[in-house]
Amino acid sequence: MSAERARRTIATVCLSGTLEDKLAAALAAGFDGIEVFEPDLIASPWAPKELAARCADLGLSIDLYQPFRDLDSTDPDRFARNLRRAEAKFQLMAELGTDTVLVCSSVGPDAVDDPDQLAGQLAAAAARAGERGLRIAYEALAWGRHVSTWDRSWDAVRRADSPALGLCLDSFHVLSRDGDPAGFAEIPGDKLFFLQLADAPHMDMDVLQWSRHHRLFPGQGAFDLPGFLGHVLAAGYSGPLSLEVFNDVFRQAEPGRAAVDAMRSLLWLEEALALRRPDLGTTPPPTAPALSGYAFAELAVDGVSGPQLADALGALGFAHTGQHRSKPVQLWEQGRARVLLNASVVRAAGPGVAEVAALALESADPARSAARAEAFRAPVLPRTRGATEADLSAVAAPDGTEIFFARTGPDGWPADFLPTGEEAGPGAGLTAVDHVALTQPFDSFDEAGLFYRAVLGLEPESVTEYAAPFGLVRSRAVTGPDRAVRLALSVSLLRRGGWAPGVPAPQHVAFSTDDIVATARALRAAGAPLLAVTGNYHDDLDARLDVPPGLMAGVRECGLFYDEDRRGRYLHLFTEVLGSRVFFEVVQRIAGYDGYGEGNAPVRMAAHRRLRTALEPERPTPS
Repeated sequence: MSAERARRTIATVCLSGTLEDKLAAALAAGFDGIEVFEPDLIASPWAPKELAARCADLGLSIDLYQPFRDLDSTDPDRFARNLRRAEAKFQLMAELGTDTVLVCSSVGPDAVDDPDQLAGQLAAAAARAGERGLRIAYEALAWGRHVSTWDRSWDAVRRADSPALGLCLDSFHVLSRDGDPAGFAEIPGDKLFFLQLADAPHMDMDVLQWSRHHRLFPGQGAFDLPGFLGHVLAAGYSGPLSLEVFNDVFRQAEPGRAAVDAMRSLLWLEEALALRRPDLGTTPPPTAPALSGYAFAELAVDGVSGPQLADALGALGFAHTGQHRSKPVQLWEQGRARVLLNASVVRAAGPGVAEVAALALESADPARSAARAEAFRAPVLPRTRGATEADLSAVAAPDGTEIFFARTGPDGWPADFLPTGEEAGPGAGLTAVDHVALTQPFDSFDEAGLFYRAVLGLEPESVTEYAAPFGLVRSRAVTGPDRAVRLALSVSLLRRGGWAPGVPAPQHVAFSTDDIVATARALRAAGAPLLAVTGNYHDDLDARLDVPPGLMAGVRECGLFYDEDRRGRYLHLFTEVLGSRVFFEVVQRIAGYDGYGEGNAPVRMAAHRRLRTALEPERPTPS
């Protein structure tokens, strides 16, 4: 990659909608060009020349036409028909104004196995393309009948020895087959015609199904895309960085939003590459400023849920220390844990609903954090404030949560609150916000992981799944390097049935303590609305793990949940659900435990379900 940045391209197959929708989304997200996916053109009323004119008017180049399938054949008559088909596509490409077509390795039963015969047929097609000033980029499909690896495709191109024939390297096809991109060094740079980028989770399944349904944008999966791209560029590739992602969720998502997600993924990839490979001459952007914790968590409440949350916070040992100068916002504090109850947020939900509306993060440089967020395409939120109130920049996360960048101090945001006369004391021993857990809309789970990774500099941890009372739940945490900021993101993998009283997208804020047994005793004495734990859970825990007897006695006495890993232990408790979807957690991490007790989630969810069922009116039994 030269000092001048590479062009950024997106395949129309990545986005939902008609071709008109896809072009508008690609343009708005800042892409330089597109790959035209043939089915999108076939479904469009635009003739190729009209599509070319529209792209030119928008300033979008057409960098690739794709795919041309099953070119080679052991049947001479069929191969002759394939050449005639190719001639028709070459004419179409001339009208589109694009010079490169993607030819995939064949999957049919008549695909050519003999290397010399295959090279001869590719050379014959390339000769016809070359006569028109066009090029063929040959790609090894990971499920190709005889050519399924990049080195086999390179062997065919090398044998063909045609100036109009080169390679298309696709990160999914290479990495899903455990290909070694270090081998790209043997390929002359002028033979690398095109590059397609896609990430993916590690999955043990048929590679075709994996490819067609589960690809992701860079930074959302498990592939080493920075390493892959570094090898491609070091080999001399100088074309566009193009995204080709087949994904069921992306293909039904709003195209403008998906295109922004795609652009953010390329920006993240370029930054990761610059940090990994300074020898390529790229300059990384300024890194994300360090985040040292949560300044506050803000809950949106109303006249029904507000008093309920205030009572719960008081029972948890928080003090109502401040009232906002101009807004109906309360400040509650205990140790370094701060919660705002904001009654000014207008919501369409019914009365009695509370939700996590905003998170404020302690940044070493709030202005630079906000500038980075905007550069990585985070939506900047307008704010109204008084003349003497703190100017906090805010951006929207994919689920709508507002993210503030703050620095807590005498002249910072706390100055917006007038003292109530209550002082923040030790309370029940809560010291800080340990993490915040947010259920994501199904369509934005992967988008959210990339958002927090690229915008905030948090790193995603491995995805876990567990069977909950109402179906499968997927969870992924994103954390800062020193764990000062932790976010636990989760999503239900299937739409929940309507038979049970629902907790729509539950959220919770977890507070840390140094002695959860003492804290639990204090909370019980204060009448905190704690969630009961079944005796069966504790019996199983005692039988399954070697919990020290003294600790196990405290777990039983205080109704605690427990987990452990190879480094340490995790003790935690929960409150009841408050305001329809919010609850609190209290945690103690011992000796380096780094998880979230995910294995306890089904027990917790079942307990919340029973409690809500008991509180709701009995439903008539269907006849």
